[in-house]
Amino acid sequence: MRELVRMTEARGRFEWGQTASLMALVANVLRDPKKTKSVKPSDFNPYNVKQKTKAPVSILRDIWCQEN
Repeated sequence: MRELVRMTEARGRFEWGQTASLMALVANVLRDPKKTKSVKPSDFNPYNVKQKTKAPVSILRDIWCQEN
């Protein structure tokens, strides 16, 4: 059963990779180069999650523990 789940997830990733590439191609062909920047396939792929930036604890402490 686990193998089937992995296979379906891999197929979904593969198909979304192809779809995202086509979507990026169409978007880049139809865009105005003077007004907008080019897009990447990762902008359309739901499996490609951007990593969250980590802030040092000192910055978070300064933001949340301000004395009024």
